[in-house]
Amino acid sequence: QVQVVESGGGLVQAGGSLRLSCTLSGLTFADAPMGWFRQAPGKEREAVSGITPGGTTYYAESMKGRFTISRDKAKNTLYLQMNSLQPEDTAMYFCTADDFVDRALPWDYPGRYKYWGQGTQVTVSS
Repeated sequence: QVQVVESGGGLVQAGGSLRLSCTLSGLTFADAPMGWFRQAPGKEREAVSGITPGGTTYYAESMKGRFTISRDKAKNTLYLQMNSLQPEDTAMYFCTADDFVDRALPWDYPGRYKYWGQGTQVTVSS
């Protein structure tokens, strides 16, 4: 059974930082394309960042330079370091994973990923 579990969300002031974590079980972590998405109330789910098994990283334009995706293969854990947070970053953040490397869909398309976590809430106060 595949499990995707996020943690690390919370309340932070504008300009602050948070690091989200995502543990993956039931899949070979090193072979799994993974990503982060977020969804704010009343808005569509949007891509934040993605990483391929080979280590190629992707970021949504508004996150470049502020967010960093990384992973620890020994811990089967994916991270999202978020700096310079702003109130518009407030959202539920979801970790995603897939078991098929060559799925012909872009990294920022939610349908590209088969497995999703329950999400972790990030709230940025002004």
